[in-house]
Amino acid sequence: MGGMGITHKRVAAGVAAGLLCTIVIAPEAAAGERVDGTWRTEGYGTVLEITDGHARFYETTEISCLAGETAERVGNGPNGTVRFAGDRLGFTVRAKGNRAVQVFDGSVSHRELRRTSTRPCTAPNGPLGTFDVFWTTYAENYPFFQLKGIDWQAVRDRYRSRVRPDMSDQELFDLLVEMIEPLGDAHTGILAGERFHVGHRPGTTFPSPELEARVRPYVIGNVGELQEFGRGRIGYADLPGGLGYLRLIAFMGYTEDGYAADAAELDRALDVIFDRHPRGLIIDLRINGGGADALGLAVAARLTGHPHFAYAKQTWTGTGFSAPQRSDVRPAKPGFTGPVVLLTSGSQMSAGETFTQALIGRSPAVTRIGEHTQGVFSDTMERSLPNGWKFILPNERFVTRWGQSFDGAGIPPHIRIPVFTEQDFATGKDSALDRAIALLHRG
Repeated sequence: MGGMGITHKRVAAGVAAGLLCTIVIAPEAAAGERVDGTWRTEGYGTVLEITDGHARFYETTEISCLAGETAERVGNGPNGTVRFAGDRLGFTVRAKGNRAVQVFDGSVSHRELRRTSTRPCTAPNGPLGTFDVFWTTYAENYPFFQLKGIDWQAVRDRYRSRVRPDMSDQELFDLLVEMIEPLGDAHTGILAGERFHVGHRPGTTFPSPELEARVRPYVIGNVGELQEFGRGRIGYADLPGGLGYLRLIAFMGYTEDGYAADAAELDRALDVIFDRHPRGLIIDLRINGGGADALGLAVAARLTGHPHFAYAKQTWTGTGFSAPQRSDVRPAKPGFTGPVVLLTSGSQMSAGETFTQALIGRSPAVTRIGEHTQGVFSDTMERSLPNGWKFILPNERFVTRWGQSFDGAGIPPHIRIPVFTEQDFATGKDSALDRAIALLHRG
């Protein structure tokens, strides 16, 4: 969730510059005592200080502490929770003795907090200080160096000697980008004034507004005009033969009023869509920039008649992953329990992927057609640097019932068909969609 050491999902369907300042947050917890005090999270490198209804986050590493976002107490939640809201975030805290639980709006998990002592908040400065905070934050929080074949200590040894007190902002920015670019991770990025960099898996296209502007007319040319909801981020069309086509380009931004309003708009859209009673459903996620995992679970809940395992979420603690927090899909009506085909691609990321993972346990089984997804599932930590720049990185993984993670490679399709090829654009033909229609017509 929110910035300054608060994790959140990134919406890639927005402008890349906006990537480093967006969304999520989640439900509410149980049984409460006074929450005032100083709390350290398990993982996340974050300290939360609460005094007389005022909350402030601090981003910490072994070598630094930087003041982050603030929030104010706005009331009490259920079961002894205390609710806070800030400019870009909302969350609850429930305390019991020296431990507490924190939950952000739109998240599917909670954070464990422990009371700690207050300490002076300082950070090194200058280009070298900026480098050290950047490198150390990754060293303490990034879970996938081994998966990506990166020796992070060797990266430090190689690049630190190139940092000079008089180096320009452009030189320092380029150096930091050069350090993280080999990770090929779409949940890594840097925002430095007008400069920005966002990673992506090689061979994939980031889900940008420019890509959406090109793909949208192509989609409409194949399915007809869409009935739209959620500021155009949800679209539906009836297809011949009683089939339905549902396009989801994000799991956020359905309104301008935050998570609760987004959830209400999604419910409204799904009520209308499933009142159409299709006999088969195609869900197009080929451009999906992510958002709130909880909204993905809300869609999955409309697609099953029986509870099933969605995924389990784990946080990197610096030495290993935390105990898994399990999420299940629980049926909600009105819904659809017939055959479903998902259209997938490398321009589908984050909550667009956790939604896909949540459907793996559905019965009848969902068929995936297209390409591997992007391969980034974690919420992102948004952090600050001593010079005022922002950056993001992941620190979690989502695993299946069998402990499998799809980070890096992405979730594979059952039927591989290249999507949005130049040949398809030239002919106006949508090969993946055509295959999905044929599959559903065969029953």
